Amino acid sequence: MNSYAGTVLITGASRGIGKAISEAFASKGYDLYLCCRSSYDSLSAFSEYLKTKYGVSSHAFACDVSDENSVLSLFDIIRSLSKKMPDIVINNAGIAWYGLITDMSSDEWHRLMGTNLDSVFYVCKNAVPDMIRNGHGKIINISSVWGNVGASCEVAYSASKGGVNSFTKALAKELAPSNIQVNAISCGVIDTEMNRSHLSDEELDDLASEIPADRIGSPEEVASFAVSLAESPSYLTGQIITIDGGWI
Repeated sequence: MNSYAGTVLITGASRGIGKAISEAFASKGYDLYLCCRSSYDSLSAFSEYLKTKYGVSSHAFACDVSDENSVLSLFDIIRSLSKKMPDIVINNAGIAWYGLITDMSSDEWHRLMGTNLDSVFYVCKNAVPDMIRNGHGKIINISSVWGNVGASCEVAYSASKGGVNSFTKALAKELAPSNIQVNAISCGVIDTEMNRSHLSDEELDDLASEIPADRIGSPEEVASFAVSLAESPSYLTGQIITIDGGWI
């Protein structure tokens, strides 16, 4: 059984990168607050698995992080459960939309921005006051290489991740005097359900051939890096760090 390492809140924790991050932190002895929008039953079962396997405290929540009132309720419930507020926040929740910008509706635009960018604001706004009172904290935002360079047929997604990157840099400067570090992980092609939902195996193989590492990345690799970043020196802040096999 691991000794207590801290408490981490992870959004979008029911699958893909968020799920891998949850297990990586549990394996290091961190207590967990895990949330997702629509897969609560599977997330709850996963939370119980982590408690049993790693001997940590883990709570699962249904929360639409694109909705401010839902995030407010999440933090109210966390406060009612325990005095342990998150030392670390991982803003991982995200969705994609693929197609020409002229085919995208306003509702689709706002839903994507709400999930990918507004959620980061809502979660940070609620997490930061306790971090300031405690005199420390780490915020890690999961971004994308498309936030750095943009992608055709992914204009909204690229814009949302570019916003996450700028948010990260600006908030890091704002919170540095309070000993709170804010960084982002800019992911390349990762083997997730989100990518496999719109890319065939052949297309993924073609992508892999363009990557110097000659393969796509795994959620576990991003998760391992997230733990390393959470445990990095406090002088490391305001960085957008790319993990893409040398691709971009």
